[in-house]
Amino acid sequence: MTAPSARPRARRGPLVAALFSALALAATAVPAGAAPTADFAPVPPHNPYAGPDGTATMHGDTGSSDTTPLAGPGAGNLSSKRVALASACPTVLVGSDGYPVVLCTPVFGQVPTVHLLDPADGSSLTSLRLTKGSLLGGVYAYLDHEDRLVVVDGSRSLLRVAHRKDASGKWRLSVDRSLSLASAVPADDAVTGLSPDWRGRVWFATGNGVVGLADDRTGRVSTLRLPAGERIANSISTAPEGTAVTSTHATYLLTADADGTPAIAWRQAYDRGRARKPGLLSWGSGSTPTFLGPKTGTDYVAIVDNADTTVRLKVYRTDGGAEICSIPVLQAAGGPGSENSPIGAGDSVFVAGTYGYPYPALPDGAGPSVPSSADFAGGLTRVDIRPDGTGCATVWDNTLRSAAVPKLSTATNTLHTVVRDPLVPGTGGTGVLDPYRYVQIDPETGRVTRSRQVGVGALYDTLQMAGTVAPDGSYLQGTVTGVLRITAD
Repeated sequence: MTAPSARPRARRGPLVAALFSALALAATAVPAGAAPTADFAPVPPHNPYAGPDGTATMHGDTGSSDTTPLAGPGAGNLSSKRVALASACPTVLVGSDGYPVVLCTPVFGQVPTVHLLDPADGSSLTSLRLTKGSLLGGVYAYLDHEDRLVVVDGSRSLLRVAHRKDASGKWRLSVDRSLSLASAVPADDAVTGLSPDWRGRVWFATGNGVVGLADDRTGRVSTLRLPAGERIANSISTAPEGTAVTSTHATYLLTADADGTPAIAWRQAYDRGRARKPGLLSWGSGSTPTFLGPKTGTDYVAIVDNADTTVRLKVYRTDGGAEICSIPVLQAAGGPGSENSPIGAGDSVFVAGTYGYPYPALPDGAGPSVPSSADFAGGLTRVDIRPDGTGCATVWDNTLRSAAVPKLSTATNTLHTVVRDPLVPGTGGTGVLDPYRYVQIDPETGRVTRSRQVGVGALYDTLQMAGTVAPDGSYLQGTVTGVLRITAD
């Protein structure tokens, strides 16, 4: 989820073109009217201060379940369109009015920019440049209950960005409300994640380990600092029980009293390994913590650790932090690492591997990886928590090379993602001529049920960014150069 360096456009020769043709897969539709075979429910409850579930945050909801109640592209021929924005666009959200709001980082200049897209064709209706900060600062944002983008910019200001038409009928983006966090966030630090609580206040976390709660209605900001040396490289998640934060050393549940003072309810350390791995952006878990559970949708908190040879899914009880299980994942692919938030729905967790993914840029302080490079392994694992909450079991484990954060549609029980195929079938390397495919996956078996090539080459790199199902059924996927809009006729 980083802004890419400029890459040259590669030229295709006859042999390469033939390989592209051999790799391209035509769309094969799932039988119309096929009913879901399982019930992946419940999901985290709706946060009254966030936008629609499934489209309000990068991970779908404030519990970061990576689920959506929307169906996605249905039966019919699949097609895709590349909306060129000359930017990496990791945050693609859709408000209750159906208009996509996208937060992008341009390839040149790297000044975070908000785009309002036309829901009919994905074109940019208007844009707004924000103050530049760190590479990951401003990547995470969410839509509030009034469809405003909530984000912290490079000036360390908490902004609510609204979209509306002006007197001439043209769309405009403007800052409705702003609150400086400069007193709480040091000048050499930046906010990496934020999410609303159930009182309308905004939790935030910084790269250097500050966690705070801000109320931009009253101006009150309160913070606490995690132990020295702990960094926060991913976003945070909120539920009625509290706020989950995973640092480079441990996972926390934080709560706050009526006056907004944050406190640590519990802490669970995990195995962070000996160094950052290739395909991860920090030395530690790559997870935004996921709330899930069979009763309330927030009974548990799940992450993936960074152990050296085999990473494990860690599941904790939200109430008290007791460990439910610590189970190996991504073993079929052989790549021990995930930069992605797990999908959580009911008793089921899905983990996508990113070990070896070739990010073109890294955040400040990421440090060298060990080994220095590796082939992109991929892998996708489903784990189910036992009904009595006494442990977990692997349901399936495959070698699918997801190049994006997958999403689970609970309307159709379908996993959606984009995969990165090797240019030469059967090999594990990556290159600027790799083909990319949109796929639908059966969560019961892990098998691809439908796929369509969406592009070839670096312009289509989805860079482990999250996709979003829009209300009209289109699938919107951020890339290093804009947004892919995938639809079915």
